[in-house]
Amino acid sequence: MTKVEGFDRRIEPFRTELLAYCYRMLGSAHDAEDLVQDTYLRAWRAREQYDETRSSPRTWLYRIATNVCLTALEVRGRRPLPSGLVAASDPLDPFVQREHAAWLQPLPDSLTDAGDPAGAVIDRSSLRLAFAASLQHLSARQRGALILRDVLSFSASETAEILGTTVGAVNSALQRARIRMKEVGVRQDRVDEPTAAEQRDWVQRYMKAFELADVEGIKRLLTEDVLMEMPPMVNWFAGRGNYGVFMEWVFANAGKDWLLEEVAANGGQPGFAAYRRVVGGYELHTLQIFTVTAEGISRNSVFQDPAVFAAFGLAAALYARGRVDVGGSA
Repeated sequence: MTKVEGFDRRIEPFRTELLAYCYRMLGSAHDAEDLVQDTYLRAWRAREQYDETRSSPRTWLYRIATNVCLTALEVRGRRPLPSGLVAASDPLDPFVQREHAAWLQPLPDSLTDAGDPAGAVIDRSSLRLAFAASLQHLSARQRGALILRDVLSFSASETAEILGTTVGAVNSALQRARIRMKEVGVRQDRVDEPTAAEQRDWVQRYMKAFELADVEGIKRLLTEDVLMEMPPMVNWFAGRGNYGVFMEWVFANAGKDWLLEEVAANGGQPGFAAYRRVVGGYELHTLQIFTVTAEGISRNSVFQDPAVFAAFGLAAALYARGRVDVGGSA
């Protein structure tokens, strides 16, 4: 084995966990993939300068990835979800799209289920949409300190090395980050979280009700305070009754003939891509990702963004008996 091959083998196992890290930092699957590629390119170029007596390959890679993320965040605004940005609306209010807004995007599980050796170290619960959205309320360095310390369990000294600062500065940033997380009132979506199979069963029942345009059946699967948001629209609302009113409007205006494809995102959150009937087949309409508790579905994050559709590899259209690319992926 050559020295170059040995270097590649030492750093490659960390690719998936670095992707998860960059996603938590940026809130975009596309940006995360790009930044991981940049991280590995920089690591390759600096391979002769790596000193294994000073830091492990993992810590060294995280320092490079952190620098890449912090640089990116200097020119990119935060990526919230509507519920973290504006007040709730009425379910029948006209849709309002915020100009030039960059929204938090879901992360396809296919990107973190690659099966490499590092995959087992990923805290999948920390990829949940609600947690990723809460991170967007932190400054870039607070975000880094919180993820590195509380999610990835780096020591204070390791975190200081990765962030290029002092232990005192890390502890200060971490304290402010924890306080801010409490202030934004992160919903306790992980309390009494059912098993993955149980969550999928809830959503499969929802899908059956959706395909039947059975609004009352849908409502029976929801928690009383269920939340729905629909980026790139700023509209969002909470409550089972509001949800039912909105679904009545959806079926009245978008039709009752749908095809649904299951998806999984953000560390095991179940969901589906919804295709509505049009002349000649079914066109891609939305991607819906669910949060499920023991009491039912507590959140539905509905995305209608071509970049999100592309990240999940969704076809622009389907026939009833299969997939067809109409204009390629959406």
